[in-house]
Amino acid sequence: MKTYIDKHKQRFLDELMTLLRMPSISADSAYQEDVLKTADAVAAFLKAAGANNVDVCETPGYPVVYGDYHVDDALPTVLVYGHYDVQPADPLDLWDSEPFNPVVKVTDIHPDGAVFARGACDDKGQFFMHLKAFEAMVATGNTPCNMKFMIEGEEEVGSSNLAWFVQRNHQRLSCDVIVISDTGMIAPGVPSITTGLRGLSYVEVEVTGPNRDLHSGLYGGAVANPINALADMISQLHDKDRQVTIPGFYDRVETMPQKERDRLAKAPFTLDAYKQSLDLNGIQGEKSYSTMERTGIRPALDVNGIWGGYTGEGAKTVIASKAYAKISMRLVGEQDHEAITKAFTTYFMSLAPEGVKVKVSPFHGGQPYVCPTDHPGYLAAEKALKVVYGMDALPVRSGGSIPIVALFEAELGVKSILLGFGLDSDAIHSPNEHYGLRNFYDGIRSIPLFYQFYAEGTTS
Repeated sequence: MKTYIDKHKQRFLDELMTLLRMPSISADSAYQEDVLKTADAVAAFLKAAGANNVDVCETPGYPVVYGDYHVDDALPTVLVYGHYDVQPADPLDLWDSEPFNPVVKVTDIHPDGAVFARGACDDKGQFFMHLKAFEAMVATGNTPCNMKFMIEGEEEVGSSNLAWFVQRNHQRLSCDVIVISDTGMIAPGVPSITTGLRGLSYVEVEVTGPNRDLHSGLYGGAVANPINALADMISQLHDKDRQVTIPGFYDRVETMPQKERDRLAKAPFTLDAYKQSLDLNGIQGEKSYSTMERTGIRPALDVNGIWGGYTGEGAKTVIASKAYAKISMRLVGEQDHEAITKAFTTYFMSLAPEGVKVKVSPFHGGQPYVCPTDHPGYLAAEKALKVVYGMDALPVRSGGSIPIVALFEAELGVKSILLGFGLDSDAIHSPNEHYGLRNFYDGIRSIPLFYQFYAEGTTS
């Protein structure tokens, strides 16, 4: 297996480069043909690797690429999920090289080189590891599991039609575990497995006062100012200990055992370096929790945008008729995003002073997700990473949200193993996105071991 991978590693990279040259930007309809061509290219790579029943499956939006490889009914089945669409490359002037003309550069963090291109890490480079690992397994006659692949084209726009596809393909997608490489490692050379993702409730609020913008001299001090009211209402969403004040907000938040908190604390983290990297002179967060815990095992509420009134150059003395804010809540444990959205709406409207009207518009959301560290899939990933890296993998809780993971569990009844090889410094969604070559090849080496250990752990 290792010999095969080493022999073909340059070809693997060349083929990834081909995929990265395709501007599969799902958010921009101008790239529709490119997205569709990318789906066809993924299907061709999957078929060339040895998959059977490869199909570019139509949805109401962009297609899902499916393929499978059946070995034996007695063996477990693993479903690999990834996405072939990418974020827009803007702002283009901040890229050091063309976003869709991939180049390899050596960096301090990646002394073996990294490929710079939009989608290099998120998620073309990461899902492509699975295709190349699968190719190596088939070519060397080492396929200890049945394998299925589901690579979608709308993740960067909220997986708009993935639920539609999954709900209509339960039998085709039936499996024992799902593997996803769309997360990251905690530090260079330090293997980790993401065991939890925060859920999400996202809303926009609108506060309306007078029926038109008013002269702030003629009316100032006499009528409610929607911008002032909105600021006051937002300030009441946290108490002095930085806990969210929405009634019932914490009712379904899990209390993590100290043993697991201690395991999470083993992750390499330096508060001074954290502050320095963000140019901060201090940190803020919920009392009695560390920074890592605040972003992984605790919920949070943040204002993502706020506007109203005159924001142009110079002065304009007005009391605005309306003020707006976008607010997101990251959820953990058994918090339900629909229940939290409802609780937020009720509470926020209750904070409104006389003289204003409030409207809350929910956008989108998703459930939190946790994978137990004693799950056979987690244990298999842990063993595989130890072989490749020579050290125990650390369990980490991600502050981010991947709503489809909870969707998979609800629809297919199986857990997902979040086996990512990217780094926080890889600039996903930003100019100069890149993916380390060592991470790419280590992923290809780790994935066949995952299948081996998973088969051993579930059939013994």
